[in-house]
Amino acid sequence: MIVKKRFIKLPAFIIESLKADPLTRDLYLCELSELLFGKHSVLEEVGPLQNHLLLYCVKGNCSLKIASDEVKLSPEQFCIIPHGFSYKITSGTTDPTILIFCRFNGSKSTILEREFTVVRDLVPSINNRVANRTMLIDELFNNLSNKYLYANMHYVNFTFAHFLATFVFASKTSEDIQVEENPLIQKMVRFMEQNIDKKLSLQDISDEVGYSVTYLSTIFRKETNYSPLSYFSHLKITKSCEYLDQTKLKIKQIAFMLGYTDPYYFSKDFQKKMGISPRSYRQRIKH
Repeated sequence: MIVKKRFIKLPAFIIESLKADPLTRDLYLCELSELLFGKHSVLEEVGPLQNHLLLYCVKGNCSLKIASDEVKLSPEQFCIIPHGFSYKITSGTTDPTILIFCRFNGSKSTILEREFTVVRDLVPSINNRVANRTMLIDELFNNLSNKYLYANMHYVNFTFAHFLATFVFASKTSEDIQVEENPLIQKMVRFMEQNIDKKLSLQDISDEVGYSVTYLSTIFRKETNYSPLSYFSHLKITKSCEYLDQTKLKIKQIAFMLGYTDPYYFSKDFQKKMGISPRSYRQRIKH
């Protein structure tokens, strides 16, 4: 069973006005919904999508089939399916599995094509931005429910652009505001970033910051919901995505540059976190 907890689809005449408006035509929201999936529920859209579709997993898990490729989607992961594709979602054993659906379009959206079709983790932040993302979702629903006032649509679409940016540029926005950072956590993360090319142990981090391994692990997990080494691994995979997108380095070279002694293990780690192999990630956009 699938329940639409919240659902708003903008009327066609509003969409047409957004397409023509210089303030919104580059990026505009078409539909927003929060769906609750029961165990093993299936949602399929066979025909080609008319708009891009952002899928954000809030709770539970599901398998996502895009064309002939199938990947897993877990909490704090998202995927953007480009227009022209079909998809099929099959929820797992969690009841309910909660997914946010955002359909959007605009001339600017094509520029973001490198971010499409790959399942991405939302890199953990010291100053957890999940609450901020949730606030933006609520803000969008609240304003869309307040009639389709044209002036209100400007605010809605600028809010949506902010919301979308928290996904597409998550790795670039997950750093904390300096005054809110825990100095110890900040020092640990900075040490990780400076040694992204090495294989660090908890003891290495402990020696650097001058606290016990047990204390560091406890305080870091409390602040980020991740262990220090798991966070470090996320940083490596995020950096590897940059190399794959922006350079012609061989996958083996990238693995060694990030401190992996075994390229096979790097590929396995990448596959686990991204839901796709490094080679497939690089080839997903054909120029």
